[in-house]
Amino acid sequence: MRKIIYYVAVSIDGFISGRNNDISKFAMESTGVAKYLSDLQAFDTVIMGRKTYEFGYEFGLKPGEAPYPKMQHFVFSKTLKFDHPNDKIEVCKPDLELIRSLKNKKGTDIYLCGGGEFAGWLLDNEMIDKLKLKLNPIILGAGVKLFGNSTKQFQLDLRESEKFSHGLQIITYDIVYK
Repeated sequence: MRKIIYYVAVSIDGFISGRNNDISKFAMESTGVAKYLSDLQAFDTVIMGRKTYEFGYEFGLKPGEAPYPKMQHFVFSKTLKFDHPNDKIEVCKPDLELIRSLKNKKGTDIYLCGGGEFAGWLLDNEMIDKLKLKLNPIILGAGVKLFGNSTKQFQLDLRESEKFSHGLQIITYDIVYK
């Protein structure tokens, strides 16, 4: 079965973006960022929520385009619609059965791209298997929380910890659901 891997940049205080979706304080140039970009090449499927997809518009993404051209995209939303989406984009209503079927399909592990609210929903439903944090040495104080408004508690099992330039670390955990 494929695993869902939440691979995301995070501040020391647990935010994946600051106020008004500001990501300018996160490391953009680092050997760790290069590793992250290289790691993305191993995925053939990406899942995300509407807000994460639309966040790409701020960086030139056009509605219906695939931000990761080599991956099949599943954007989970109740409202998002495209006139002419790329053939690698599928907009789906949030549905746990669809998530389970994606995990059971043949292919690589699944990249969960950002989105605190969507990630929180997946965590609450015990769907995220692995957490890969690009831990940035910053404190943001406010913004989008790593798991949105989720209040569930789970144990993590440390699998790997790597240090990179600019104080960036990539820390990998398995999530232990009991």
